[in-house]
Amino acid sequence: MQRALVLAEQAAGAGEVPVGAVLLRDGELIGEGYNQPIGSHDPTAHAEIVALRAAGVRLGAYRLPGTRLYVTLEPCPMCVGALIHARVEAVIYGASDPKTGACGGAIRLHEDPVHNHRLSVQGGLMAEPCAALLRDFFRQRRQR
Repeated sequence: MQRALVLAEQAAGAGEVPVGAVLLRDGELIGEGYNQPIGSHDPTAHAEIVALRAAGVRLGAYRLPGTRLYVTLEPCPMCVGALIHARVEAVIYGASDPKTGACGGAIRLHEDPVHNHRLSVQGGLMAEPCAALLRDFFRQRRQR
């Protein structure tokens, strides 16, 4: 999660919502990313999606079984859908998102029985520093 926080800070520095993500397999970093939808003009360029794309390119595969994603903010429905389709084993997130979080914050998409893959979810890892980064970012934006 430390690396994900560093990536989130890079996102903030680029004027993006500060979210960072890293994808590991057997303890090895295989993909990472930070939010970049504004700069890339791509609404799907969330940190999780960027990390999944990098891992897919690195491994030459679109399925990523046996992987664990660490992300500073609870994933949204789009990202949970991508994690399920990629067959990611687990997602571990920092700050909860009561407005758009799809792992229990607003909805529990990962538990929907229609999915043929089960995504393990753990929230609250380093929650305070992850949440503080987001709070500070939005506080500064409101002051402009």
